[in-house]
Amino acid sequence: MLESLLLVFISLLVIVALVLFVPWLRRLIISNQLLKIFRKMLPPISQTEQEALDAGTVWWDGDLFSGKPDWSKLLAYPTPQLSDEEQAFLNGPVEQLCDMLDEWKITHDLKDLPPEVWQFIKDNGFFGLIIPKQYGGRGFSALAHSEIVMKIGSRSGTAAVTVMVPNSLGPAELLMHYGTDEQKNYYLPRLAQGLEVPCFGLTSPDAGSDAGSIPDYAVVCREEFDGKQDVLGMRVTWEKRYITLGPVATILGLAFKLYDPDHLLGNQEDLGITLALIPTDTPGLHIGRRHLPLDAAFQNGPNWGKDVFIPMDWIIGGQNGVGQGWRMLMNCLAAGRSISLPATSTGSAKLAARTSGAYSRVRVQFNLPIGYFEGIEEALARIGGNTYMMDAARIMTAGAVDLGEKPSVISAIVKYHLTERARQTINDAMDIHGGKGICIGPRNYLGRTYQHMPVSITVEGANILTRNMIIFGQGAIRCHPYILQEITAAHDTDKKRASKAFDSALVGHVLFSMRNAIKCPVYGLFGKYIKSNIPENCSPETAPYFLQLSRFAVNFAFLADVAMIKLGGSLKRKERLSARLGDILSLLYLASATLKRFEDNGRPQADLPLLHWSVQDAIYRVQQAFDELLSNFPGNKVFVWLLRKCIFPLGKPYLPPTDKLGHEISQMLLEPNKARDRLTAGVYLPTRSGEPLSDLEQALECAIESAPLEAKVRNAVKSGKITTQQSEKQVTQAYHLNVITVTEADLLHKMRDLRSRVIKVDDFSQDFSYEAPGSVDLTVSSPPATSSVTTTESTIAATTATSFASSEPEHSDVTVAGDQNEQLATDIERSNVLESGQLSEIAASDLFTDEAPVSEQVTGNNETNTRDAASEQEKHSITADQEGWRQTDDSPTEKTGSERMKQGESIQTEETKNH
Repeated sequence: MLESLLLVFISLLVIVALVLFVPWLRRLIISNQLLKIFRKMLPPISQTEQEALDAGTVWWDGDLFSGKPDWSKLLAYPTPQLSDEEQAFLNGPVEQLCDMLDEWKITHDLKDLPPEVWQFIKDNGFFGLIIPKQYGGRGFSALAHSEIVMKIGSRSGTAAVTVMVPNSLGPAELLMHYGTDEQKNYYLPRLAQGLEVPCFGLTSPDAGSDAGSIPDYAVVCREEFDGKQDVLGMRVTWEKRYITLGPVATILGLAFKLYDPDHLLGNQEDLGITLALIPTDTPGLHIGRRHLPLDAAFQNGPNWGKDVFIPMDWIIGGQNGVGQGWRMLMNCLAAGRSISLPATSTGSAKLAARTSGAYSRVRVQFNLPIGYFEGIEEALARIGGNTYMMDAARIMTAGAVDLGEKPSVISAIVKYHLTERARQTINDAMDIHGGKGICIGPRNYLGRTYQHMPVSITVEGANILTRNMIIFGQGAIRCHPYILQEITAAHDTDKKRASKAFDSALVGHVLFSMRNAIKCPVYGLFGKYIKSNIPENCSPETAPYFLQLSRFAVNFAFLADVAMIKLGGSLKRKERLSARLGDILSLLYLASATLKRFEDNGRPQADLPLLHWSVQDAIYRVQQAFDELLSNFPGNKVFVWLLRKCIFPLGKPYLPPTDKLGHEISQMLLEPNKARDRLTAGVYLPTRSGEPLSDLEQALECAIESAPLEAKVRNAVKSGKITTQQSEKQVTQAYHLNVITVTEADLLHKMRDLRSRVIKVDDFSQDFSYEAPGSVDLTVSSPPATSSVTTTESTIAATTATSFASSEPEHSDVTVAGDQNEQLATDIERSNVLESGQLSEIAASDLFTDEAPVSEQVTGNNETNTRDAASEQEKHSITADQEGWRQTDDSPTEKTGSERMKQGESIQTEETKNH
């Protein structure tokens, strides 16, 4: 009996082996049957969907989908670098352009860029960043393109959009790849020189996210054109909207469906989506009207035409380009989407990080900088961590494009996740700034960015669409090592070829799935001991993260397979499951980029809090996405339970970043240092006095420098030595009580003046103009100019108070003009009672009480008051210069934050330790 059973078992093994390992038998019994089932499971794929799937290339996303990412290969990819020419352009024309920009004037007054800015952009080749040098363009790398757009975007969203659109998906990009030689030689030099302003029309009122269903059409015909008879061309009818640069464009790129009912081009009638270039002065073309997207001032508007005749050679690529439009668009979209929006989003995040940290240190409430409160620390930590990861993904993706990749799935990942993180970062920054961020005006450096953020969320694939349908929907087919082969075989009409191709892919897919199914629980139990997943020469700080990401890559590959096998074509409709799978793939990519950034930058130890926070946050989010996916996975409860045990055999082990890490990041942002400068490198930092960002940088450095002095004054107040609660009087009392020196008092006065400038917000007349009611007399009283004056205690008080009046230079009957100066005049007019000559009459006894002085008349003649006071009693002697306080040779030298960044200085402070 036992021998019989053994014989049966061996026979079954032989049969199974024959079936599995004899290809023709396996195909006959297994593969061909599964092919029939697979064809039924496949969702219908339109031609436009197929062209989108075929577009672009697979890069690091393919490694992640394989379940065994080669980390050594990732770290071996070259670090993107700017050429000397590109760096010079950033330091020269880009910096000059940013100097010319005033976003308040652009958005509120002009509703457009000033004419001189338009001309500067054209003259300096900003419209030709991607056009090769042989056509007169700059021929810059993707990294340079990204850096340029990022810096401009940190200064003006309007200017950034104006520069990025001609260098993204549009006429120049399409002509470079698909244009005829005649089209390239004519248009590319004119585009590079700014002689032509391009726009591209795709979106129609009835075709937004479903752009492939555009109703715009053209019919092939022959007509008279430009004095010539019987010209082969087409009559085009269209209606487009949301077209950036449309209202001022001179050349319109247009997408439409082409039909040939008279068979002038061949037997086919429906020729497909076609692209053409149409001069905007063509009769019948209506253009020039504007949309107002959330009050943004960049040129954007509709255009339309009915039965507008254009010749055949206006089609991009000529007659060979007929019906090739969607393929052209999909192939060009990947590169542009990888650069422009990730760059502007990262620029916004860097601006938020730099300003929020500085403002949190300068702004004081409850006698403490608001950055010392844990609620603000939490927001600052998110800002810092998100910005670090965003910049890492931006640089790595631009580097991929420079390597010749057209990463279609990755471009969707960075478009969605970087714009979403920018939105969160700006929201956090607005929460920190409070009313300062809400009140729009010349002083507000965040409000317009916050206001225009939904534009980035919506364009180039609305984020809901991108997350729910594109990232995993496209990634599952393009990045999976076998799915695309199986789909291609299923669509093959040659039965024999299809059978062999499907069988080959199926065997590989089965082995792939079995391997991942085994590895999932193994990695969950023993993953931290599998050292082969750690790349060579990585730092000890990053090694654990490579192990954790390797585990999740295996989990993702396995669960993606299970979802596709279990749900088949219905997965396309299970958008929320698809979105979570897309989130996992995206977070694995973002974490990979972050680890590469740290290694590429030389492993700076000061950046470790940013590295730990951002990667730990990504790992925790991946864990949560797996948990939500399994909680909503359809099917038998036992089956889902088994899946969960494969992914989490010991439960969910990962936690979000700790409060301690968040504290370290917030402290990094609260003071000038090299890590802060690296994090926010590439944003525009003005140096002109009176610029809000310049004032903020100066105030931050002054706050750090004056922190020990503020502590002295606070301690004197707490001890009862100083009795007044008024800030200016406290400084005066502190001087008289020898708590601080003359130089230290002057520094405290400077800090109060800078803080006042930083926290001020704009207000307007009833018509929201800045026009002042008239000329404002800003005569400022001057202290005596003697080199040595013997005075009474009241004279010292008078001189002290006068020197605290204002850090502005002295004026005599000054009439203030211009928007910012008129607002400044209004501010000074309001505060001169507290900050000018009135204080010069305050007696010493008044300085030690909170009661208002008896006299409230502004005299403007401190010298007379000084002589009167000196005649009463002589007790003290001070040396005063024209501004009241003597300045010694060792007075601190002012430097703006941007100057320190350029010099690579690291400013150290003991303030946080004291706190």
